[in-house]
Amino acid sequence: MELRDIQQVYFLGIGGIGMSALARYFQFLGKEVAGYDKTATKLTKELEVLQMSITYEEDVQQIPATFLNKNNTLVVYTPAIPKQHPQLVYFQENQFELQKRSEVLGTITKGTYSFAVAGTHGKTTTTAILGHLLYQAKTDVTCFVGGILEQYQTNLLGNGKTISVVEADEFDRSFLRLQPNMACITSMDADHLDIYETKENFEKAFQQFAAKVSEKNHLLVAEHVPLQGLKVGFESTSDFYIHHIEVKDGYQWFDFQTPKGLLKQLTFPLPGKHNLMNAAMAVGMCLQYGIEEDIIKKALANFAGVQRRFSFPIRTQNLVMIDDYAHHPTEINAVTQALQMWFPDKTKTVVFQPHLFSRTRDFMEDFAKALSVFDQIILLDIYPARELPIEGITSQALLQMVSNPNKHLITKNDLISFLQKQKLEVLAILGAGDIGEMVTDIANALKDHKNE
Repeated sequence: MELRDIQQVYFLGIGGIGMSALARYFQFLGKEVAGYDKTATKLTKELEVLQMSITYEEDVQQIPATFLNKNNTLVVYTPAIPKQHPQLVYFQENQFELQKRSEVLGTITKGTYSFAVAGTHGKTTTTAILGHLLYQAKTDVTCFVGGILEQYQTNLLGNGKTISVVEADEFDRSFLRLQPNMACITSMDADHLDIYETKENFEKAFQQFAAKVSEKNHLLVAEHVPLQGLKVGFESTSDFYIHHIEVKDGYQWFDFQTPKGLLKQLTFPLPGKHNLMNAAMAVGMCLQYGIEEDIIKKALANFAGVQRRFSFPIRTQNLVMIDDYAHHPTEINAVTQALQMWFPDKTKTVVFQPHLFSRTRDFMEDFAKALSVFDQIILLDIYPARELPIEGITSQALLQMVSNPNKHLITKNDLISFLQKQKLEVLAILGAGDIGEMVTDIANALKDHKNE
């Protein structure tokens, strides 16, 4: 089905962060948009305000009548939708055009000059920074972000028709459907082994993704990633490298060596070396594309971040509360490093909700080691997402492996009352499950918190 033939787009899983951005995009193109999701969330309510019809019931009768014409309706679905879902089965049996989100993004990237951001960690923040820089440079860009940009309050930035910026998601090998003109790879730590089975298969997929970028100087790769491309990092052997880092006045200041020369005294408001790497990737891609240095420097300094990516629901003298999507041991370590850099003398408490039984099983020891660094550890039960339980893989089993004795397993219902009784200086809320839905309530309960 050609894009021009599509009049209606129906989303199965419309409330997902990536799916909702596509929904906004198709509405911007003038298509009628509706969809299903399991539960109402802040995102789905925002889409309803935009006059999108959303149902929270699986019944086929809930599909609006105008979306039952298979000749002009595209159905977009997420792998999280069960195969036996009544609406999915209906669309399949009646031979509607069905595409995964990754297939739709593939079509969009094929028809535009496409920037793609790949990597086990850092995709969303790097994509957001890159989209922000290109948008501030007044390019004809549309950027699909896997999070809500703080200063724009949206996950779809810009309304350009010739340039796209997308996250190249390795889950389900989705990124192999993209057609990038320029790309970066931020990291290649093994993940999603429920899909790939082995580290070798995982890395092979990244090799295949890298091969999709035809021009050699249009692929940027983190210095520790064993793939060919322009290297980015902190070592002077890299093509792009960061040095002379200082933290002052709420910013990270750094110099940035590039193949074309030195950019001095760049400023960036997000903490942590991992965020400097994210910024370096985005800046490097903009430079390769031809964006002027002065525009880059000004835009980088006013980037406000992404919700749930080291954001600050509370930042007072009494309490600093951090909210982050970290769901892999490497990401937890990055949060720890940033907290130590910015708040070296404060005690640090973590609330962590493990995401997926398979990921918890595959990285149990690494999770325990990463969490043990905190002064106090609070675990929630594993968020299953698309998985069924695995025998012996529980938060209790993970807790037993944590070496710090100041550790607790708490239910979501008891979490807020438990936190209110604790001495808290820095509180980190981490995880990719539904813990994010609790952050506002936690912040409201703790906003006047005092350690007495």
